[in-house]
Amino acid sequence: MKKLLITMMMCLPMALTAQNTWEMPEQDVQTTNPDQKYLVGAVPVVDGKVVFHTVVDAPNKSAKDIYAIVKSYMEKMTKEANQFEQSRIILDDPDNFEVAGTYQEWLVFKSTALVLDRTRLYYNLVVKCEDGKADITMTRIYYLYEEERAPQTFKAEDWITDEEGLTKKKNKLSRVSGKFRRKTIDRKDYLFNKFASLLK
Repeated sequence: MKKLLITMMMCLPMALTAQNTWEMPEQDVQTTNPDQKYLVGAVPVVDGKVVFHTVVDAPNKSAKDIYAIVKSYMEKMTKEANQFEQSRIILDDPDNFEVAGTYQEWLVFKSTALVLDRTRLYYNLVVKCEDGKADITMTRIYYLYEEERAPQTFKAEDWITDEEGLTKKKNKLSRVSGKFRRKTIDRKDYLFNKFASLLK
């Protein structure tokens, strides 16, 4: 019995060591960077201009059908609660199945009982429709910040690009302009996903 007890005690440290060794990989696992989707390449620059672009597939739909769906939604957007009265359709071309809108809306960073941090966001949406797909572009983006106190205007090209919207190491959003970059990408994602859902 004594010999068995000694043997068990000798095995105990080995078991603990084995257990600790087994758990180490879990301790070494790094959490995913919450800013990952907003980092390098998330804001495309084309010919010096910030341009978000996507092509949405619309199976079994004609260019005419796609145009009607897209135009209806873009008109509806101009009347949403966050929009300014200046938001409107600026191009309506049923012959070429193209529609474009210019939008001014609130982009809210933080809203509490004590703090309301927001900017006016300006952008254009251009949609070109073909049989089975829609080509969508969001461009001419800029901001009017703190217009109620000390108005500041920022162009997307000078404010949310990889050079301006990220830290020097490019692994985090910059402290000031980073919130503009994050919310603009979120808004773009919402709109592009909305078009995709409408054209299924």
